[in-house]
Amino acid sequence: MIETQIVAPESIFGQIAEHQHEQVVYCHDHETGLKAIIGIHNTVLGPALGGTRMWHYASDAEALNDVLRLSRGMTYKAAISGLNLGGGKAVIIGDAATLKTEALLRKFGRFVKNLNGKYITAEDVNMTTKDMEYIRMETKHVAGLPESMGGSGDPSPVTAYGVYMGMKAAAKKAFGSESLAGKRIGVQGTGHVGTYLLEHLQKEGAKLIVTDYYEDRALDAANRFGATAVGLDEIYDQEMDIYSPCALGATLNDDTIPRLKARVVAGCANNQLKNENQHGPELVRRGIVYAPDFLINAGGLINVYSEVTGGSRQGALTQTEKIYDFTLQVLAKAEEEGTHPQAAAIKQAKERIASVGRVKSTY
Repeated sequence: MIETQIVAPESIFGQIAEHQHEQVVYCHDHETGLKAIIGIHNTVLGPALGGTRMWHYASDAEALNDVLRLSRGMTYKAAISGLNLGGGKAVIIGDAATLKTEALLRKFGRFVKNLNGKYITAEDVNMTTKDMEYIRMETKHVAGLPESMGGSGDPSPVTAYGVYMGMKAAAKKAFGSESLAGKRIGVQGTGHVGTYLLEHLQKEGAKLIVTDYYEDRALDAANRFGATAVGLDEIYDQEMDIYSPCALGATLNDDTIPRLKARVVAGCANNQLKNENQHGPELVRRGIVYAPDFLINAGGLINVYSEVTGGSRQGALTQTEKIYDFTLQVLAKAEEEGTHPQAAAIKQAKERIASVGRVKSTY
C-alpha cells in the first residue's frame, strides 16, 4: 500500500533534490531501537508542521521515499489552505505493536527538539495523543496534544470532516448534486479518520462498502455502520459511485485505475496517485472526478495549526468547511486549464509559496 522505490545509497541526495527538500534528518538510538527519518520540505511560509507515523517498512529506502512524498504533500496542504506553515513529516521505522515504548518516543522527541522549532510534530498513522504526551516531555515542538494538556485533541474528526466536505463538492461536480444519500461509497481504511468519515456518510444515508488491512477492523466497521466488508484488493472491483482511499498511499496506479467503476475519488489518504503526472491525467481520461488528497484532507493540519496559534476547535471546523468551496474552485480551474485536479491544486499552492517568498526576500 506504500509506493516502493528502492534507491541505492548514492542516489539519496538525488532523490532529495528531485523533491526540492531543505533538510532530511536520520535519527538513530541503539538503546531504544529508534530508527526515524524527519523530512523538511519547505519552510518559506513558516515552520514545517506534520505528523509522525510509525510503520513496519520493508526497507529504509521505502521509509525515505514515504517521508519525502509525505512532507512535500504537507507543504502543498498548508499553502493551499492559507496556513502560515511549511511542510514536514517524520516516520519511525518499526512495528508499533511491539517496538513503540515511552523511551523510544521520548528519544524521538529529543531529536525533534534539536531542530529548534524548524519542525513541529503531531500524530499520524499508528500514533496517538498519548504518544504526543511522551514526545512533549522532551520538546515543546509538538501539537495534537490531549485537551487535558491544553491541546486540541485528536485531529482525526476534523480531517474526516474536511474529506466529507471535499467528497460532497466532487459529487456535485460529477453528479450535479452534493447529496451522498443512496450513493455507493467504498471506504478503504477504517482507522481513526476513516471511521469518523463513515459516521458522516452513514448519517447522510450512503450505502457503504468497507475494507482494511486488518480484516477484523473492517468487520467491526461493517457491523457498526451497516456496511458490506470486502477483501483489501476486492474494493477496486466493486460497483460504487465513489471510491474513498483512507489508508496509505499509491492505491491509484496502473493496476487499480482500470478496475474502478466509480465516478469520484475522494479520500483521507496522502499521496493517493502513485505517479501524479501519469495517473492524474488517466483519471480525467476515464471521466473520474478526483478531489486532490492534500486539499481535502487538510482538516487535521488546520486543527493543529489552530492549536499552535491559540485558536479553537470550532474555529478549525469553520475553516475546514471551506474545503467544499476550495475543491469546487480547483476542479473548475483544472477543467478551464485542460489539466488534472492534482496539477491545478499544486500550481495554486506553489503560486502562494512564491508570492509570500517574494514578500520575505528582504530582512
